Amino acid sequence: MRQTGDILLISCYELGHQPLSLASPLGYLKSAGYPATALDAAVDKIPETAIRRARFIGLSVPMHTAMRVGMDITRHIRTINKEAYLCFYGLYASLNADYLLSHGADAVISGEYEQPLLDLICTLETDAPIMVPGVRTLHHTSPPHLARQSFVKPDRSQLPELKRYAHLDTGNHTLLAGYTEATRGCLHTCLHCPITPIYQGRFFVVPRDIVLADIDQQVSLGARHMTFGDPDFLNGPTHSLKVLHAMHEAHPDLTFDFTTKVEHILEHPAFFSEARTLGGLFVISAIESTSDLVLDRLEKGHTRMDIDRALEILGAADLPMRPSLVAFTPWTTLDGYLDMLIFIETHNLVDHIDSVQYTIRLLVPPGSALLNHEETFTWLGSLDEKAFTYQWHHPDSRMDRLHQDVSELVEKADETKEDPALTFYRIKQKASALREDALLPLPTVVPFSKRRRVPRLTEAWFC
Repeated sequence: MRQTGDILLISCYELGHQPLSLASPLGYLKSAGYPATALDAAVDKIPETAIRRARFIGLSVPMHTAMRVGMDITRHIRTINKEAYLCFYGLYASLNADYLLSHGADAVISGEYEQPLLDLICTLETDAPIMVPGVRTLHHTSPPHLARQSFVKPDRSQLPELKRYAHLDTGNHTLLAGYTEATRGCLHTCLHCPITPIYQGRFFVVPRDIVLADIDQQVSLGARHMTFGDPDFLNGPTHSLKVLHAMHEAHPDLTFDFTTKVEHILEHPAFFSEARTLGGLFVISAIESTSDLVLDRLEKGHTRMDIDRALEILGAADLPMRPSLVAFTPWTTLDGYLDMLIFIETHNLVDHIDSVQYTIRLLVPPGSALLNHEETFTWLGSLDEKAFTYQWHHPDSRMDRLHQDVSELVEKADETKEDPALTFYRIKQKASALREDALLPLPTVVPFSKRRRVPRLTEAWFC
């Protein structure tokens, strides 16, 4: 499979950025003599000629949305090319391996996937039985690949231009944004996180020279801002800081954002003022909830009080937090949801949070660490295999109704480009009405153009 077109890699969806899940294996395979072809289904149609020609097709599924898109693509592939070897790789491949292997996939890979992907292709060339570490098939079971592997500079030469992906919106102008990772996996084991059942508390450092080489090539392609998409950038704080210093030395005007846990903000307060001087614009942190009960059930490792302290640390560093939420869980009460909105309002976070965050509902995929807890089965329903999640209904029917109402409200607001602050107060009005409060009047909102703009990426996060 060493002719151009023999190997086709497809990214299903990767949060609005140019897919590292294509660039990294492209570089890895190229260094071994395999000139793979790549397509991003999030921005381009997949040509039938590419599908027909391919002997091996790899589908990248790092998240839930990508899985759903991936199954649509699989059905399309199998109507055109029934003979191609079809492999899913990424976090959600292993979680949904049983379903995938019975619905068109020949193999699944997760964890550190580049080496198993190469080993699988090499094995297929020899016609030997598929017994590759990290590769699961109907006839061979293997856990996620969690061994250290060598890294190769990602190859972005085939990928769509950066201008076709999410941009940085500073409030005054937009800039091309790149994406890279300095670490993979995570030290932490939050129960609802899809990384937990795959990496089980382990993380791997991407060598500094590889990270910097990837940044260099994206800057040459026009990037003026870099997103570090590590599950937690401060799992290796010394490594990450060295990357930032070297990046700043090479590209003094390059800005960046990163993701880290609340507890890491508390553990490394000095990191953030230094990050700000090196070009940091904002920090994403999964606060998830302002309810200590919910945070305890998810084993997040922080409390509501910790969120307050983290906001103070970031405020002192002039590095805004852009929180992410799991707004609807089986333990979230109506009062708790309203309390979360009040917390956001009183902490002046309304402009820090994309409206879609208020709709995020707990997902429980197959293999979730939540399934290891007996309490889960008091509220968990049956597995919806086609949706790649277990069903659940809130014991308070008002919460399921509120989720539906808020989802519809946010979708309409997105279509009409409504001011996010006005959307926020409409959500608060909906929640208050369900509690049988008097209908809250919508306040007069200061025009968006006159508020302090919090830097953001132009594609809102969702799972």
